[in-house]
Amino acid sequence: MLLIRCPYCGMDRPEIEFRHAGAAHIIRPGPPDRVTDEEWAAFLYLRDNPKGRVAERWRHVHGCGRFFNAVRDTVTDVFVATYKAGEPRPPESAPGASEPTEARP
Repeated sequence: MLLIRCPYCGMDRPEIEFRHAGAAHIIRPGPPDRVTDEEWAAFLYLRDNPKGRVAERWRHVHGCGRFFNAVRDTVTDVFVATYKAGEPRPPESAPGASEPTEARP
């Protein structure tokens, strides 16, 4: 079982308490009246699916109920970092950075 640290509760909890909510740091296209159908479709449906470390949104459904961001390695399924919504991605969690010393920082 995976353990995920909620940055709001500050505790490692089992994965069954959380729900994946898609990619993190996605920026909506410009004003709705100036966005073409193609740009809107690309925003809604076209996503990268990289191998390695990715930033994702998660929700602590059976805890505080808040959304937060996490950096997870899609190869090893290790959560490298979790951080509050609205905060920038931690620099040490960038692709190619060294692995954490602990599986759940």
